Amino acid sequence: MDVNKIMSSLEAKHPGEKEYLQAVHEVLESVQEVYNQHPEFAKAKIIERIVEPDRIFTFRVDWVDDKGEVQTNLGYRVQFNAAIGPYKGGIRFHKAVNPSMLKFLGFEQTFKNALTTLPMGGAKGGSDFDPTGKSDAEIMRFCQAFMLELWQNIGPDTDVPAGDVGVGGREIGYMYGMYKKLAREYNTGVLTGKGINWGGSLIRPEATGYGALYFVDHMLKKLGKSLKGQRVVVSGFGNVAWGASEKATELGAKVIGLSGPDGCVEVPNGMTQEMIDYLLELRASNRNIVAPFAEKFAKESKFTAGKKAWVIPCDIALPCAFQNE
Repeated sequence: MDVNKIMSSLEAKHPGEKEYLQAVHEVLESVQEVYNQHPEFAKAKIIERIVEPDRIFTFRVDWVDDKGEVQTNLGYRVQFNAAIGPYKGGIRFHKAVNPSMLKFLGFEQTFKNALTTLPMGGAKGGSDFDPTGKSDAEIMRFCQAFMLELWQNIGPDTDVPAGDVGVGGREIGYMYGMYKKLAREYNTGVLTGKGINWGGSLIRPEATGYGALYFVDHMLKKLGKSLKGQRVVVSGFGNVAWGASEKATELGAKVIGLSGPDGCVEVPNGMTQEMIDYLLELRASNRNIVAPFAEKFAKESKFTAGKKAWVIPCDIALPCAFQNE
């Protein structure tokens, strides 16, 4: 495998798709030594095939806001690879969503899912819909309109979406409700991340953040160290950041900072359970800012506008937000 040659070909075919091209380049560089020990891989053109998605669906999503005005967004589903099982990957709602971002995420999801040893392929989807400032009713109408366009291309044996940035249990609930209405079947295997009372899994909301901390804890033990007393900062305040903060605190660390698009919050004495619980309220508020955290806990925290969590001195930094943190 000649990484430079493959990348030149991809850059010519997909100009400007920086997120996707970066992800492919990083993966190819990491596997080329092992790959080149197997000439049968090169003969079968495994790399040339695996870097391109199986298919991409792009669709218009029309929905009505609270003022009665029609709004239009773009929706996508990138079904990247189904070599070992049905497509599996999240749905992301964020104004920065584009095909390049979703191709990058779907490509990496393929390897991530394969490493679980479960029979799952890789996919990703989403929309440039921005949940910030939207009411629950607007989010519901958008989710229903999104599923109206997507439902025929997903299913338990075809493609199983999940949540991602901007898509939590609430959004999954709205989409699943619309799916079962359209498909006329109560199939709990079609979307993951549902509420536990209607087909979801116990501790699903905690899984990503907890998993990150189990990994950190394992690494530290390998080095003969412990999480106890370590000062931790977290980027983000969504589902992953919440779970990571809770598990870090449980394992004896002190979470002393978090950040959002508007700035960062420093908590010198570490976050309490009340503060950690409040992260869920922040996420559900649809305001996408962390300043209210410092307002609610004014005596214990300090907000700095325009800064990231990484300006706070710490022992462990946990990126729990966007790519390239």
